[in-house]
Amino acid sequence: MMLGKHLASRVGAVVLGGLLLSFFPGCGGSPPATFRLNMEGRSPDQFSAEQKQLVVDILTAAFGTPDDPYIFPETGLDLEKLRIAAGPTYSEAEGVRHGLFRQHCAHCHGVTGDGAGPTAAFLNPYPRDFRKGVFKFTSTGPGAKPTTDDLKKTLRNGIQGTAMPSFVLLPEAEIEALVEYVKYLSIRGQVEASLFLYLENEEDLPESRDALLDEVLLVSNQWRDAESQIVVPDLKALPPRDSSEELAASIERGRALFRDAKTAQCIKCHGPTGLGDGNDEGDLFDDWNKEKDPAHPELWALPKQKLRPRNLRLGIYRGGRAPADIYRRIFAGIKGTPMPAAGKVLKPNQIWDLVNYVLQLPYEPSPNRPEETTKLTRARL
Repeated sequence: MMLGKHLASRVGAVVLGGLLLSFFPGCGGSPPATFRLNMEGRSPDQFSAEQKQLVVDILTAAFGTPDDPYIFPETGLDLEKLRIAAGPTYSEAEGVRHGLFRQHCAHCHGVTGDGAGPTAAFLNPYPRDFRKGVFKFTSTGPGAKPTTDDLKKTLRNGIQGTAMPSFVLLPEAEIEALVEYVKYLSIRGQVEASLFLYLENEEDLPESRDALLDEVLLVSNQWRDAESQIVVPDLKALPPRDSSEELAASIERGRALFRDAKTAQCIKCHGPTGLGDGNDEGDLFDDWNKEKDPAHPELWALPKQKLRPRNLRLGIYRGGRAPADIYRRIFAGIKGTPMPAAGKVLKPNQIWDLVNYVLQLPYEPSPNRPEETTKLTRARL
């Protein structure tokens, strides 16, 4: 099979660039970085060397390399931002820094964005694998991509209770470049998965520019659509809370809902008092781990890792602690995890009651030590 003229020219340019780098290797003489082929869960001989190389060639034509990224203009991604985030780390004379992803992110997320960087195996939870295109903490509805602001928020705030730190000290232009690069890696990863599906189904791969562009746009358009899928909490349904009695009543309604195994079903995983000890569902796994076969660990970059429901009494809310953040977690669930979306089951006023209860949990006496009283007050929230 032959690549289309446009794709062949893209691959040729990348190969030529690699040859030039071999003569002028730069600092330390390190070889050019490469994207890791996604063979996780597949035996090494599932595809022929020729098939794998064709996938690499098509991906290179559509997305370039870690040192020289490319993206179809029709996707709307900003290539200049990608070039600032990609490649080795250096600064221009004017002070513009390059190689931001490799400097700040690759040690956990890997150069490919597969969540299997050098430090990943030591972390729980593992760093996010961007290739699935699934992100847990978003302001959007079930199945939707995160918005640009969602990714910015994660970079600025980090993810509490994980190894993901805050990058709030980075200039806005650098945060925007990193967000654009995360989108790029995610789109690339999903397109790669589609190419392997073509091979598994013994179908011809999209090799012309138009065919490959269609494949890329199927994914990139989902990112564009995210802005129209934001979950807007219903403020009109807020329970009265002008007095401590009204707030207490909302909290008690939330407590009853939390323990209702037929409606909200929170108790099944989070347990009767929110300690994360429900265990009704047995061992839990997120989408990045549930397919891993412990009998064949060699097929995966990282061992299978269990998922534990959140201990809500710790006051650690990975998707944000603002009431609107908790509302969205309940309404839309947490993507890629067993945490379901309750927006079609619960009314907005019921979700707000649950929000009030969940935010109160860290300030109640411990159920394991009922004699304890807390000095923390609701005002601290």
